[in-house]
Amino acid sequence: QVTLVESGGGLVQAGGSLRLSCAASGRTFSSYAMGWFRQAPGKEREFVAAISWSGGTTYYADSVKGRSTVSRDNGKNTVYLQMNSLKPEDTAVYYCAAGTTAVPSLVGDDYAYWGQGTQVTVSS
Repeated sequence: QVTLVESGGGLVQAGGSLRLSCAASGRTFSSYAMGWFRQAPGKEREFVAAISWSGGTTYYADSVKGRSTVSRDNGKNTVYLQMNSLKPEDTAVYYCAAGTTAVPSLVGDDYAYWGQGTQVTVSS
């Protein structure tokens, strides 16, 4: 069993920054890709970013590319999502997810474990 716990969400003004963290436990964290997804009210869950087991490969949604950075610290079993220049349309619950392979995916169904989510609210 894998447990993922997100933190770092909150209320921020447009143009501000947040750093989300996701602490993992329960298996060898460093062997698997990790992803970040988000879901806004009334909308479907969407991909935000993903990172390979080593951190050497990253993917971003077009909506956050250039404003966000995904990273990981395998020694701390933690993955991060740094978000800058936040916009009101970034408001959502953000979830981290753990994959079953070392290769990151943009598809939510490729992730086996999910955290409980952390709310990000960006005011205009």
